[in-house]
Amino acid sequence: MGARGTAEAHRVATPLELFVDLCFVVAVAQAADRLHHALSSGHPSQALTSYPMVFFAVWWAWMNFTWFASAYDTDDIAYRLAVFVQIAGVLVLAAGVPRLFNDHDLTVVTLGYAIMRVSLASQWLRAAYSDPPLRRTNIRYAVGVSVCMLGWLVVLVLSGGWQVAAFGVMVVAELSVPVLAERHGSTTWHPRHIAERYGLFTLIVLGESVLAATLAVQSALDAGEALGRLLVIAGGGLLVVFSMWWVYFATPTEQPVTETGLDSFWWGYGHYVVFASAAAVGAGLAAAVDQATAVDGALSHRGATAAVAVPVALYLGGIAFVRRRNQVPRQRGAFVVAAVGVLGVMAVDLGVLAVGAVMAVLVTVVLLTAASPERVPLGDAN
Repeated sequence: MGARGTAEAHRVATPLELFVDLCFVVAVAQAADRLHHALSSGHPSQALTSYPMVFFAVWWAWMNFTWFASAYDTDDIAYRLAVFVQIAGVLVLAAGVPRLFNDHDLTVVTLGYAIMRVSLASQWLRAAYSDPPLRRTNIRYAVGVSVCMLGWLVVLVLSGGWQVAAFGVMVVAELSVPVLAERHGSTTWHPRHIAERYGLFTLIVLGESVLAATLAVQSALDAGEALGRLLVIAGGGLLVVFSMWWVYFATPTEQPVTETGLDSFWWGYGHYVVFASAAAVGAGLAAAVDQATAVDGALSHRGATAAVAVPVALYLGGIAFVRRRNQVPRQRGAFVVAAVGVLGVMAVDLGVLAVGAVMAVLVTVVLLTAASPERVPLGDAN
């Protein structure tokens, strides 16, 4: 299992990587669906606590696979079989998402993690054996993910507030493993490959948003609800999702992700906000449809608009953060202003449509500033 080159030409996502992403779609859909029902039924506290936990479990599992594959995807029989084991773990994790969201029951999710970690640790040990220059780094990864797995087993036996606090401790521990492992030697991940993989996952979560909103509108139409209110939400939702796609891919995906060192961690970890908020937008649109058609009645009009506006604002903030080193400064300012504007229109009667209008204006600004000579070089933004 030799390391892949960081400057390898024509490095693109493989069919196996796309297959893994397809399996993660199931987990993302489960998380978005649970969030939708929590919002519509008037349980914002559950949404604010459970959704970040659930999405961290999904996102971090995807991160573990993606960065290892960028450095050591040999695509031989042993590698493929190990990835199939990880896929099995992903599907088990997805099956446990409703329990984690509703009851903070980590049993099934932890089982899925354990299946994935057995495979991942074996992959790191194989890489350590095959790549002597980075043996120390790879062994640290293998030990780190194994120790964290033991930590999750401890979290599993706790309950109540202790379990929530321990979950937070384990999040810090998990995020620390790559930082500590690569202190004395960085794995050979491919910048353009990583950029493409993140772009593909962004498409996945945006697709889930479109699907969630479409199913909600379909259910309302089947029930014979008023078409006018649905058209306002659907029109605003389309503007929002189209604009979210546009502003993310405004920077070419073939551009190098970032420099090495801590910058790569900030870029990679910052995408948690981008991914989680993008998936949450679909849940918010579905909740807005429920409110407009009086499906539940527990959510106010302003609350329904907030269910869309808040994740959109977080999405814009996340993009501004991860793109801060290769984005036109005026664009960064526009992202901040747009995020504030999105939150400001929550009190407007046609809230979702107003959010879409703000996003459309942001796209216009991005287009007008894209050709500006005021572009900061990748390494000169300190």
